[in-house]
Amino acid sequence: MDETAAKLKIDKLTEELTQHNYNYYILSQPTISDFEFDVLLKELEKLEAEFPHLVHINSPTQKVGGDITKGFKQVAHKYPMLSLGNTYSEEELNDFDDRVKKSIGSNFNYVAELKFDGLAISITYEKGQLIRAVTRGDGTKGDDVTANVKTIKTVPQQLKGEGYPDTFEIRGEIFMHRKTFEKLNDEYRQELLLKGYDDDEIKERLYKNPRNFASGTLKMQDSAEVAKRPLDCFLYFIYSDNQVADSHYQSLIKAKEWGFQVSEHARVCQNIQEVMDFIRFYDKQRESLSFEIDGVVIKVNQYAQQLELGFTAKNPRWAISYKYKAQSVLSQLEKITYQVGRTGAITPVANLTPVQLAGTTVKRASLYNADEIERLDLHENDWVYVEKGGEIIPKIVSVNLLKRNVNALKITYALNCPECNTPLIRREGEALHYCPNENGCQPQLIGKIEHFIGRRAMNIDSLGSETVAGLYQKGLIKNYADLYDLTFDQLIGLEFEVGEDEKKKRSLKDKSVDNILTGINESKKVPFERVLFALGIRMVGETVAKKLAKHFITIDKIIAATREEIASIYEIGDKIADQVTRYFADGANINTINKLKLKGIQLALHEDEQLNRTDKLAAKSFLVSGTFTISRDELKKLIENNGGRNVGSISKSLNYLIAGDKMGPEKLKKATDLGIPIISEEQFMEMIH
Repeated sequence: MDETAAKLKIDKLTEELTQHNYNYYILSQPTISDFEFDVLLKELEKLEAEFPHLVHINSPTQKVGGDITKGFKQVAHKYPMLSLGNTYSEEELNDFDDRVKKSIGSNFNYVAELKFDGLAISITYEKGQLIRAVTRGDGTKGDDVTANVKTIKTVPQQLKGEGYPDTFEIRGEIFMHRKTFEKLNDEYRQELLLKGYDDDEIKERLYKNPRNFASGTLKMQDSAEVAKRPLDCFLYFIYSDNQVADSHYQSLIKAKEWGFQVSEHARVCQNIQEVMDFIRFYDKQRESLSFEIDGVVIKVNQYAQQLELGFTAKNPRWAISYKYKAQSVLSQLEKITYQVGRTGAITPVANLTPVQLAGTTVKRASLYNADEIERLDLHENDWVYVEKGGEIIPKIVSVNLLKRNVNALKITYALNCPECNTPLIRREGEALHYCPNENGCQPQLIGKIEHFIGRRAMNIDSLGSETVAGLYQKGLIKNYADLYDLTFDQLIGLEFEVGEDEKKKRSLKDKSVDNILTGINESKKVPFERVLFALGIRMVGETVAKKLAKHFITIDKIIAATREEIASIYEIGDKIADQVTRYFADGANINTINKLKLKGIQLALHEDEQLNRTDKLAAKSFLVSGTFTISRDELKKLIENNGGRNVGSISKSLNYLIAGDKMGPEKLKKATDLGIPIISEEQFMEMIH
């Protein structure tokens, strides 16, 4: 590879890995598996070794984790939280063993411990009391999450016994047990159902795995809420200016005596073969554990020998982690089906011969889009490897070509909608195919109505997905405007199927009918911006709907607006403008809106909002911080009603900081350093009067 090609590849890998680090450490929403990440990292390391002058200053190979999460005080680590070198290969473990022997001889042993799939934490104790708990952060400084860690019952706030140093740090891993995760996620699912969220919204909002749930919990601002979500913690390494024991294993015993929860799954191994036995044993047993692990950590046991081996710039030379590959199983592809969403997006699904994977029966796997089917080069009745990789929805990772039938036909992506047979389209720059038959495709029509009645839209919580589907199938509604024509006589005694069981029926009784009609009637009071969101225009979420409503004031003005006028609104842009104009160019949509008008739906801002609107703060951004004589929400509303916009953080582009009492000193300092005008509540009021 020449230098030009190497630079392009290094730049690309650096950008990708930095984003993946951010997804994993900051958002707790990884988009690739650990194995895939490590493959990319090794590729970058190899290129950087060949072209050292092309290495980025902040290359992912030079740093431990991600950036610092905003919202918590940042604290420097007294002892840097280095990451461990890792491998998926037993051969590389033998190489590690050889390097250790070459440095310190053969008279040593290892400690093998489980590698918990959680969040690293460093906890400081002074005179036996918990003083501070800090996340890994970037390895040199992290977030102070002391209040949240104190809610974890297995983390002692006052140590037992004696013999511990006056000041020391103990490192560990915060995690959530599988059953706790399942219970809390199920409760959250039920809560979302009661609030009227549809299935797609619920899937999006649910936590994907225990690690994500634990990470999201630890980063909550309210420790009282953290306490409601039981976290757990294993502690496994002590840092102190005064050595507490001669070996790592002895220090674990002492930590347990002082009241720390230390995992029972740790073993002293006399040689690398015993380490291998430990690894293989827990590879088979890991699904029976109450918590998730993703590998095994191997450490040279004696501290004096650790000191002799020392460190590289990034990793200790006396430790390594062996990481298990995500569990996968082989199953046969029976057929591919296609799901149609409310926006017309088509999602291919692989239907598999049922197989056990990670304790559950897998029958289906996501295929995402046509590009994924092409990448896998899928053929009919292929045998495929299916992997969970920490996610709820399994995915196909590869095909066993040796088991492919020589006469098997290559799978081609559907040309027509599986529901209405309309030819599919794929817009330039988009990964998904769409059914353009928005007003005649049953799943789209039902999906739009379900979205329309949702809690954040029209909030008709007396209607549910099954009732909507039943009403559609009975021919009583074809779009959401038809809801306002429903009568008591039409609904009373109406029977429809519940779930996938054709034999299970539901019949509407008096009270249910009354509740449905009351909910529909009450929805006529829902404000304009929520009605606009409820229409289900592609790419028009709650925030965009609010911007459009505030800017145009009435639905008629939005309908009459040009693409350029819509695109010129702050943070709207061309793509959203295209979707809005496309929606209102459709005569069927205009007919539906006209029907909603006749039924008294709010399709304009309330008169009070219109009367109180000005452009005095047009194109100006404001950050509200502190306490005032009126509520912060009222202050923000005044900003929006006068053409300004509210932002959530301080940056160079901020026009004004409105400072109230008890404002945080850090915000004040940052605004001052950036030269941002700082105004009082009184000065702001003068601007709008």
